[in-house]
Amino acid sequence: MDSPHFPSVLRVLLFGFWVLPLFPEFVVEYLNVTRLCHTRNILSVNGKFPGPRLVAREGDRVVVKVVNHVSNNVTIHWHGIRQITSGWADGPAYVTQCPIQTNQSYTYNFTIVGQRGTLLWHAHISWLRATIYGPIIILPKHNESYPFQKPYKEIPILFGEWFNVDPEAVISQALQTGGGPNVSDAYTINGLPGPLYNCSSKDTYTLKVKPGKTYLLRLINAALNEELFFSIANHTLTVVEADAKYTKPFDTDTLLIAPGQTTNVLLKTKPYFPNASYQMAARPYFTGRGTFDNSTTAGILVYTQPLHHSSLKNLTLLQPTLPPINATNFVANFTAKFRSLANAKFPVSVPQKVDRKFFFTVGLGTNPCPKNTTCQGPSNSTKFAASVNNISFALPSSISIMQAYYSGQANGVFKTDFPATPLNPFNYTGTPPNNTMVTNDTKLVVLKFNTSVEVVLQDTSILGAESHPLHLHGYDFFIVGQGFGNYDPNNDPAKFNLVDPVERNTAGVPAGGWIAFRFKADNPGVWFMHCHLDVHTSWGLRMAWLVLDGAGPNQKLQPPPSDLPKC
Repeated sequence: MDSPHFPSVLRVLLFGFWVLPLFPEFVVEYLNVTRLCHTRNILSVNGKFPGPRLVAREGDRVVVKVVNHVSNNVTIHWHGIRQITSGWADGPAYVTQCPIQTNQSYTYNFTIVGQRGTLLWHAHISWLRATIYGPIIILPKHNESYPFQKPYKEIPILFGEWFNVDPEAVISQALQTGGGPNVSDAYTINGLPGPLYNCSSKDTYTLKVKPGKTYLLRLINAALNEELFFSIANHTLTVVEADAKYTKPFDTDTLLIAPGQTTNVLLKTKPYFPNASYQMAARPYFTGRGTFDNSTTAGILVYTQPLHHSSLKNLTLLQPTLPPINATNFVANFTAKFRSLANAKFPVSVPQKVDRKFFFTVGLGTNPCPKNTTCQGPSNSTKFAASVNNISFALPSSISIMQAYYSGQANGVFKTDFPATPLNPFNYTGTPPNNTMVTNDTKLVVLKFNTSVEVVLQDTSILGAESHPLHLHGYDFFIVGQGFGNYDPNNDPAKFNLVDPVERNTAGVPAGGWIAFRFKADNPGVWFMHCHLDVHTSWGLRMAWLVLDGAGPNQKLQPPPSDLPKC
């Protein structure tokens, strides 16, 4: 029998093999990889790029020992996993744990509760997730089926970003100069940039399909800094799940997927062998003022050939049409199509009443340049910064926030007076204020257990209106409303969807607009919330929630594991 602490034995798929009994190791090690004629010694897990698949079922207990064999400190975040009372396994460096140092290890131990679908795992310190990432595939419980047609085959599609140089050097230089970081050299599909880049035609992902079949594509955006449009020429995709939550199915030719987001889509292949192959392409959505990697990664969808057909080389290659780079209206219309499945088998419990409301501005700002130096920020006397309610969040370095909280050592590590509304209101999407300086601090919001929370995230026009994909650790939240311009607390709530709003862990705050979301604070611990564009996270667009223990035995943060890393 399973005890409540040791549910069914975990299954994990590594390198295409089922491994039982299951306590897999993720060994962080160097790997030589060549892309675009540049060979780099990248950081990898188990010598794979992208990293190995983690496959489990809903209800499984997952135990992964991470061993660090590189010179960088490292952590792994299981992005989107709720981590009910197991916040020590969440992974953000200096938030729930100190990082794993060279030649040290840490065992992540958690149970998958009420989730099924696609998520991702990635490093969660500095920019190491540029190459340390992989898929999490959560299958339904035994004898349970998908709420859609059973696919013939399931295929993970991971989008990434490739740098010809070490990404750590890129962000290190940017933080020093105060300027925008150098952009990536390519986007990738399953680690491959594709034929539209120089010296890359051999490094093209090919998806082979049979006519008249339904495929489940598990789309994951693991790119560092860009939201991406994605389309397959002459094929319609049916969205059935987002961030490991089933959605009402809808058809689309083009998707938008932000870093940290996952989307499961059904691809129905043509009923006959076509005399063509089809490009699948991804390129960025960008509205900001800075520089960005304005390039396109492409793979090829190929129908497996009947024997009597001539060679594939004679086939026409059809190309998809992607929206313009700054197609904000397309993005708004697309995101509005997402609705929770919300049926009898998969009901939703949207908080109808709210205990605490928060209004957070998210966007860019500035820090002063150190004395007697010149910077490369918006002016030569300022550095780029980013903030939530004008607070640029500073991480501690000698202890993690959750360790400080749990051991009663909060004094000097963090404060608990994060403002519920901006301290200096202004016309958020209008003419920006003259003073764009941020405050640098480590402040948290404290929530009592089971508090119903509503958060409005408002983009600002400071240094350019921009879309911000915000990720909340430890929770899924219901996106009850979104709009352009300044949020109107008197009129906008009347339009909220409290019946079947989509439930996600990462959601884009529209460029020059706002989103409203709700969640119930039923998971004790310290939970990071940050922009999933890593450049903005590095600049301080991040904060944390401290959810206190409840009264019941299953409503308390578990004690820290004995091998929790030390700083």
